Amino acid sequence: MPSLKDHQSNEYVKLLLIGDSKSRKTSSLVSLVKAGYQIRILDFDNLLDPLKNQILEKCPDKIDNVEYRTLRDKRKASPLGPIIDGQPKAFVDGIKMLDHWKYKSGPDEIDLGKPSDWGPDCVLVLDSLSRFCDAAYDFREPLTPTGKSGEKDLRAVYGDAQDAIENVLAMLTSSTFGTNVIVIAHGTYMDLPDGTKKIFPQGVGQKLSPKIPQYFPAYIRYKNTNGKCTIQTVSDAMIDLANVSPQKMEKSYPTETGLADFFGVLREPPQLNVKKLERRA
Repeated sequence: MPSLKDHQSNEYVKLLLIGDSKSRKTSSLVSLVKAGYQIRILDFDNLLDPLKNQILEKCPDKIDNVEYRTLRDKRKASPLGPIIDGQPKAFVDGIKMLDHWKYKSGPDEIDLGKPSDWGPDCVLVLDSLSRFCDAAYDFREPLTPTGKSGEKDLRAVYGDAQDAIENVLAMLTSSTFGTNVIVIAHGTYMDLPDGTKKIFPQGVGQKLSPKIPQYFPAYIRYKNTNGKCTIQTVSDAMIDLANVSPQKMEKSYPTETGLADFFGVLREPPQLNVKKLERRA
């Protein structure tokens, strides 16, 4: 019979990170790079410039420890406004990367194997869940059949996209996905039945948003107060947060070092025994 002391949470951090725009969510990954983690970013936002600059300033010798793949569906102008140029494929390409991190980059082929086998010294980052949800919606929309009136039932599009995103979150946070995971999300304010408001991660429509935190044992919030950005680890009236070691965790951390501090409470530091980036011509 398995012992609770051997639970997979001892090895891997599965973290949902929520915050307003420009609260330094992505650039704060620099502290994990500095701590020696291999960071692999599935980038749907195309906003990695601040992280690059932070690494070059604070730990330039570790810039090659960050691998990324930017996935965005192309758009073009049309008489009806901007539309997707061709078949939307960013969502499907992202799913393929989560199964096997392999793609062509110019004359090179990048192959880092299966993310589920990366181990405890790597961190898979989904940046951001908000744009990943948009990509799921864009992928499902043209696949939805039109009704007799010639219009599509958008409820079916939302429902299919929500199910797809929820299945991905279930996979990333499962015990069989053997590496650390950070999912970066933007927050949205939602009205509750009792008349109060709370912050939830942006999803595909409002039905998914309250479900998203249920998948993560660790859930933190980035706050920007008068230009000072901090990481909040304890719940308040606006948001219900979580971490698996509240007796050891500080109530807040600075964004400059906070992610490494948070990981340091939950697991051993990286042993630098990971598969390096492979490039084959």
